[in-house]
Amino acid sequence: MSWSSCQQILTVDLNTRCVAAKFVPCLLTQDQKNTCLTLRQELKNQSESDPNFLSKVIMGDESWCYGYDPETKHASSQWKTPTSPRPKKARQVRSNVKMMLIVFFDVRGIVHWESIPPGQTVNQEFYLEVLRRLRENVRRKHPELWKSSEWFLHQDNAPAHTALSVTRYLASLGLTVIPHPLYSLDLALSDFFLFLTMKKTLKGKRFATVEEVKTATQEALNNIKLQQFQICFTQWEK
Repeated sequence: MSWSSCQQILTVDLNTRCVAAKFVPCLLTQDQKNTCLTLRQELKNQSESDPNFLSKVIMGDESWCYGYDPETKHASSQWKTPTSPRPKKARQVRSNVKMMLIVFFDVRGIVHWESIPPGQTVNQEFYLEVLRRLRENVRRKHPELWKSSEWFLHQDNAPAHTALSVTRYLASLGLTVIPHPLYSLDLALSDFFLFLTMKKTLKGKRFATVEEVKTATQEALNNIKLQQFQICFTQWEK
């Protein structure tokens, strides 16, 4: 059978077309999808029943910060006339100078942040120490939440975050952890707001040492306005 005949049968007779696969982070089972929907509905009900729910949530996550992170294609765009030549830019990669940052924040701003020492992995022992420092900052910055223990921790499902020792420690404090559905980036404010906003000001700049990266990162975090935190939590609720 000729190629044209096959094409005729597939496109005209059977009314089909060749469609490329769409890449997704993970293929969820139906049970995982149902669990995701249930957790989202519970969050929605909780926010509707408690007007102060958003003000009690503290979110945390980790991210790499680089000595040089190339600009995105959109950020490199330039205004040109129709007759002007198209700008060219050499392809570049991230630098080997990097630092892992861990940040906790709420609707009022940054609650606690720290840079993870080079060579240190975020295991359950290290994360426990981070949580103790976070709790001390909650006591210092939000004493009303610390005294009542009426605040919620939202984090992803990284192994260090869900380790048994961490779970027991949080339970001993009477602290509620908001469940995070699998592969739900739209519920992770650190991904679609905090780190995105912070790194936007750092892209295209060069830093020679980890200390310079740390200083620039701290400055970028301090420059995020209170109104931006409030807007992002409102978007998270929606």
